[in-house]
Amino acid sequence: MIPAYLHKVQYYETDCMQIVHHSNYIRFFEEARIDFLEKLGVSYVEIERSGYVVPVLSASAEYKSMATFGDTLAVCVKFEEFTGIRFSFSYKVYDVATGILRATGKTSHCYLKDGKPVNIKRALPETYESMLGQVGLESQLS
Repeated sequence: MIPAYLHKVQYYETDCMQIVHHSNYIRFFEEARIDFLEKLGVSYVEIERSGYVVPVLSASAEYKSMATFGDTLAVCVKFEEFTGIRFSFSYKVYDVATGILRATGKTSHCYLKDGKPVNIKRALPETYESMLGQVGLESQLS
């Protein structure tokens, strides 16, 4: 089991209503996604050192309830799909203290080299195998 990613809400992440600004959830998704992949042995740093980039193709969030400064959020990540070129994740953000769902979301990504989509099956076989075997894996609240 992979534990959920934990994020403590900082003051600067809130708005004039003293709630987490909506744009920060996309950042929380990114933090959790990179953490999730690292726990699977897939490092963005190593991928980029190999000359590949992993852009975000789409991102969406749906806000369910408000988080505030000082709250600790658990971001659960699910690896939804992987084709070797494109892949996607879904997210659920919970308040750790109450278990209340704060937000849900999705992101999709691809592998690029020199600005062109690339299938990593041959180029990065270890990364390909690591990712292929984890489709459907989901991090959990511990």
